[in-house]
Amino acid sequence: MIAETAQLKSKVSAPAWDAVRADFPALHQTVNGHPLIYFDNAATSQKPLPVIEALDRYYRQDNANVHRGIHELSNRATTGYEGARERVANFIHAAGSQEVIFTRGTTESINLVANTWGVANLKPGDRILLTEMEHHSNLVPWQLVAAKTGAKLVYLPVTGDEGLLNLRQLDAVLTPGVKLFAFTHISNTLGTVNPVAELVERARKVGAVTLVDAAQSAGHLPVDVRALGCDFLAFSGHKICGPTGTGVLWGRQELLDAMPPWQGGGDMISSVDFFESHWNTLPHKFEAGTPHIAGAIGLAAAMDYLDAVGRDRIWRHDQELGAYAYESMARLKGIRLFGPKVGRAGLVSFLLDDVHAHDVVTVADQFGVALRGGHHCNQPLMRKLGVASTARASFYFYNTRAEVDRFVEVLREIQRFFGV
Repeated sequence: MIAETAQLKSKVSAPAWDAVRADFPALHQTVNGHPLIYFDNAATSQKPLPVIEALDRYYRQDNANVHRGIHELSNRATTGYEGARERVANFIHAAGSQEVIFTRGTTESINLVANTWGVANLKPGDRILLTEMEHHSNLVPWQLVAAKTGAKLVYLPVTGDEGLLNLRQLDAVLTPGVKLFAFTHISNTLGTVNPVAELVERARKVGAVTLVDAAQSAGHLPVDVRALGCDFLAFSGHKICGPTGTGVLWGRQELLDAMPPWQGGGDMISSVDFFESHWNTLPHKFEAGTPHIAGAIGLAAAMDYLDAVGRDRIWRHDQELGAYAYESMARLKGIRLFGPKVGRAGLVSFLLDDVHAHDVVTVADQFGVALRGGHHCNQPLMRKLGVASTARASFYFYNTRAEVDRFVEVLREIQRFFGV
């Protein structure tokens, strides 16, 4: 098993990829009589043993509520939970742990900003700038806020199948009327890697607040919120080898301090009377009720694991595997590939001629290959591309070229099966 702490990375060399794969129990099984090839990592990643063991250890030894108790188990739980917050701050290079809010995932993080900062700051005539490649989680909340506040939604276009943001049109849509620019770091359908620092810098020139959806990037490459310069950043734990139901909202302290709470209840208050309440300090103001304590501890273990492997190394692997898969798939006849030809992240969306994406995924599963088929919570983007859905293969650092080769063989079998 690889080191559970990032500190060990400085003492030992990074593990071989075979050793990394050995840490993921779910990868070592057969599905429909074939070795599992798990290519659905953009939906959720598999979990390594240190994460599984961290969850088990908490529930076996330290299970208690946080912040409210003074007995030993509560002290341990609080230490683990708040230690996880410090770990997240270190993981994204935040100025301090008070800027880290635990949520259930990227969706809840964005909704929190929309329903606090958005409702408090947007007014009729203001503009919310999004891009045409946004996941529904970074689209629907802003539609709801626009309806509440009278703000208007505007979009930065995508350049067709190539899947790049049309930056030539940025000045036309990023005007002084834009109060918020919310965009994804890496597209979950196209594999496009957006120039976050450049977009943030240009937004700052017109006075716009920025929110970055890092769901597809936080566990794949180094993320430094201070270097990026953004105002908010959101990501999910389950996509970075952590537990489901965990997520992070990072925000600049001055913005978080000024925002009203979203949910009321225990722990988010400093005092309560029958007719009024006073709010707790950051980050607790935004964490009402009993949190996902075990999840936060498991998330910290996942971050330790990723940093022991090395996120810069993971990113090189993902890009190389994504490029290899794209090139290998492009040799097939009767296939349409989406997203950039070069510089893509570790995923490829595609369609086989005359075969529905769901049929591709269903037949691939019979060969032990786990893919994703559908609109990927990108329905407006799908309409832009002129399709109802795509099939998607998405990779992580425990995937291999041999798996890609087998996957391409399976695609050929699917084409033969459907006579295309």
